[in-house]
Amino acid sequence: MASKRLEPVTVISLRELSQGGPAPQPKETKTFTVEDAVETIGFGRFHIALFLIMGSTGVAEAMEIMLIAVVSPVIRCEWQLENWQVALVTTMVFFGYMVFSIFFGLLADRYGRWKILFISFLWGAYFSLLTSFSPSYIWFVFLRTMVGCGVSGHAQGLIIKTEFLPTKYRGYMLPLSQVFWLAGSLLIIGLASVVIPTIGWRWLIRIASIPGIVLIMAFKFIPESARFNVSTGNTQAALATLERIAKMNRSVMPEGKLVEPILEKRGRFADLLDAKYLRTTLQIWVIWLGISFAYYGVILASAELLERDLVCGSRSESEVVVTEGVSEESQSPCHCHMFAPSDYQTMIISTIGEIALNPLNILGINFLGRRLSLSITMGCTALFFLLLNICTSSAGLIGFLFMLRALVAANFNTIYIYTAEVYPTTMRALGMGTSGSLCRIGAMVAPFISQVLMSASFLGALCLFSSVCIVCAISAFTLPIETKGRALQLIIQFKP
Repeated sequence: MASKRLEPVTVISLRELSQGGPAPQPKETKTFTVEDAVETIGFGRFHIALFLIMGSTGVAEAMEIMLIAVVSPVIRCEWQLENWQVALVTTMVFFGYMVFSIFFGLLADRYGRWKILFISFLWGAYFSLLTSFSPSYIWFVFLRTMVGCGVSGHAQGLIIKTEFLPTKYRGYMLPLSQVFWLAGSLLIIGLASVVIPTIGWRWLIRIASIPGIVLIMAFKFIPESARFNVSTGNTQAALATLERIAKMNRSVMPEGKLVEPILEKRGRFADLLDAKYLRTTLQIWVIWLGISFAYYGVILASAELLERDLVCGSRSESEVVVTEGVSEESQSPCHCHMFAPSDYQTMIISTIGEIALNPLNILGINFLGRRLSLSITMGCTALFFLLLNICTSSAGLIGFLFMLRALVAANFNTIYIYTAEVYPTTMRALGMGTSGSLCRIGAMVAPFISQVLMSASFLGALCLFSSVCIVCAISAFTLPIETKGRALQLIIQFKP
């Protein structure tokens, strides 16, 4: 009888143990992030198309920026301009660039990289065409300032490339984009040598706007950044983009479901000055400003050295003759000297220098790291600025300019990559925008050093350029974060 009473108790106890024990767990659903997908899909045909189309934005940008260097002698003669008036044109272009770079960066982090890139190209092409109809110097300055505003949005092309490239390819593919800038620079110089003497500078500006118009039509083949879409909660669009890339590359997607946190706070200026990124941001701004100052200083100094023949600190006799002729006709003391064919050849040779160090630059970026590579090239830039003061032959001058163009181009390559990698997706476009904006302060000052101070004190101008480069080299060497081999961050990380 007792055993019968104990039996149900035993059964109940077993049931309670069964219910209180661990229940069988459902099979976990696999998940993956955009970073996982980008790395799994790998490099392929999509990235080649992306490289060609987004890289070509550099062609349009180079043509618009370099245009001032080749047109300056012509407008100086046509409107009888003083040195400061010629310098003001370049300064105002970069002023427009500076103001709108931050604005476009904010919009890109909020509404998308592709939309801002498209708008900036429409803007730039429209005002560039209008510039060719400028009735006066004032109108020319205003319209070129508007072109500068539009060109500032072209940096979104680099961000789109960066966010689609696998980690190990970024250090190789992004420096190769310099080829497109070089192509644009050579194209505008070559066109200027043919178009200006025949049909005039106004037609040169109209022809220079064609690449930008063509690219507007090519943008439809490039999707919005998947990283941006997923950060705004639009995972379906991001997934569709990644599947399209995998199909083009004949690759496979990771297994599982695409997941990322939806980020409500994006593109906030305060994040750049957060304790995590404050030092990095300030040092990046210094480096961008100095690199831009040196880069456009070299370009404008090259044109000025050729136009005024300031080698060995003296002016040529031809300048005196031409100046006197102009003074007799117009009673204007302004300098008026057109580029000769040999001057265009010198500009082309020195411009080719921008690609000369690319192989070494790529090796340095990938093996030495972004920081050390940049500090070395900045230090060498400072040295070659001082070497320009050596009284040498025309071939020697071309050699120094060649090396300077190679070094300043390498500097820009490295800082572009570093800035795009060091900031997370939520503030990447803003980080690039503010850096690009502040660096235009250097570009705005450069014309007055290259086109005004250099005429008064050749050595003083070179020492100023060299000193700025040394400061940038030190700042690059002491950057707190190295991005070599590091995956792109989605949100602010508290541990580097």
